[in-house]
Amino acid sequence: MYSATLPTPVGPLTVTSNGTAITRVTWDAPKGHDDRPELAEALSQLKAYFDGTRKEFDLPLAVEAPDFQVSVCDVMQSIPFGETLTYGEIAKRLGVPAQAVGQACGGNPIPVIIPCHRVLGATSLGGYSGEGGVETKVWLLRHEGAAGLLI
Repeated sequence: MYSATLPTPVGPLTVTSNGTAITRVTWDAPKGHDDRPELAEALSQLKAYFDGTRKEFDLPLAVEAPDFQVSVCDVMQSIPFGETLTYGEIAKRLGVPAQAVGQACGGNPIPVIIPCHRVLGATSLGGYSGEGGVETKVWLLRHEGAAGLLI
């Protein structure tokens, strides 16, 4: 495994790859900096996202998780910048309980790039498993212009 870290407004993000695809994003202190093209591209795209000049990620991803979680991650990746879905809406698409979708979102191995922050509860923001919890989720939604739903 290889990794590189980028300072961001929501804390340092460490991106991990398997040598060809991104496998994880975590809120970690720098653990070194591997010189890999997929990591360099991921850091570049994340920097542009946080700078406000990128709305979509175009990276090779490898979601190393059970099939159900991969299917939830696929739906999350389809949510456009600045838009949201509820756990229930995703559950309906997949024919599963909303609670299962919430658990899969909480286990998203590649947050920010796979935008689990764009998934909300029916009557609340829901949770966020990244560093800072719901405050980070709120920051990301405001950054994307989805703050209208937060007022």
